[in-house]
Amino acid sequence: MTPAARVNAAIGVLDRVLSGTPAEAALLGWARASRFAGSGDRAAIRDLVFEALRRRDSLAALGGALTGRGLMLGLIRARGEDPALTFTGQGHAPEPLNAAELAATDAAAAEALPDLPEWIWPDWQTSLGAEALPLAHAMRARAPVWLRVNPRRASVEAARAALAGEGIETAPHDALPTALRVTAGERRIAGSGAYRDGMVELQDLSPQFACAALPLSKGDRVLDFCAGGGGKSLALAAREDLRLTAHDAAPARMSDVPERARRAGVRIALSPPDGLGADYDLVVADVPCSGSGTWRRTPDAKWRLTREGLDDLRKVQAEILSRVAPLVRPGGQIAYMTCSLLDAENGDQVDSFLQQYADYRQEFRKSWTPESGSDGFFLAILRRDEGAR
Repeated sequence: MTPAARVNAAIGVLDRVLSGTPAEAALLGWARASRFAGSGDRAAIRDLVFEALRRRDSLAALGGALTGRGLMLGLIRARGEDPALTFTGQGHAPEPLNAAELAATDAAAAEALPDLPEWIWPDWQTSLGAEALPLAHAMRARAPVWLRVNPRRASVEAARAALAGEGIETAPHDALPTALRVTAGERRIAGSGAYRDGMVELQDLSPQFACAALPLSKGDRVLDFCAGGGGKSLALAAREDLRLTAHDAAPARMSDVPERARRAGVRIALSPPDGLGADYDLVVADVPCSGSGTWRRTPDAKWRLTREGLDDLRKVQAEILSRVAPLVRPGGQIAYMTCSLLDAENGDQVDSFLQQYADYRQEFRKSWTPESGSDGFFLAILRRDEGAR
């Protein structure tokens, strides 16, 4: 496909997304209907769609309309390119620009937009203060890809060498050497020997920092309460020999955990929904949240979130904290985590919990942003009093 044909395909996908279809479903539908498109075409169109969604409002302002065509026109203008070279109407290119589309736009006004849903902007400002607009704009950029080296399988040097041998270039983080930023070859990771052999796992930098901050001792009983695919369980098991149990309200989400654990060389038990036990040294609660810290990766999600949806998530978060509170032994800890930048899901939830549970106190609280980590992420460590019953 030519670059112009890819833009035209992205226009069609975006129109479906703007009419209510989730981005992944719209992209999959296009791919199934376009068997002629190669893997390079599919990847390029996905990149165009996701870039447009990250910057939806500002690109619509530059393109003159909140449509797939308007977003692609805005994107080309934002890149400083001549849209007439793409909108030619020739072959599979988009139709030529009309008079309204050729009209001048206010680039400065477009740049000043936060590219966030209007209803959430006050919450974002309250949570982030003077950093609200810079961090909103940081969400416009594509997120970097990070790997976590598994010391059970390889040293950092060996893992980097194995990756480089397959065309995947990496750079370690100064403060966390086991975190590798992928600088080239990211699309080769899933098929690489280093990944298949458990030397590395895909994990963003911010949750890597959070997992590294958790207090662990050999033999600790640890419960990963919202385990999902098991990423944090794997990270903790790689650090220390633990008695680690993974749990999820939807057990099917953990279907890949046994194989991932085998590949990583660690042991993770799966808990049935009603067989949690108690007296854990540490309960990790990486709760369902808005994902506002990951909107660079899932830009469709920020436009699909509603106030009602956020309120429902906050209720679930509070319920999970109440559920795990009695599972911790006296002197043990809860690690409350979200991939959100919003106070309503982070500090406010912790403060409310501490007001209700007098036998808990906060020991640690930290937020990471795209400026200090990679994704937005929050961690609070809450210790239960030794004398608690």
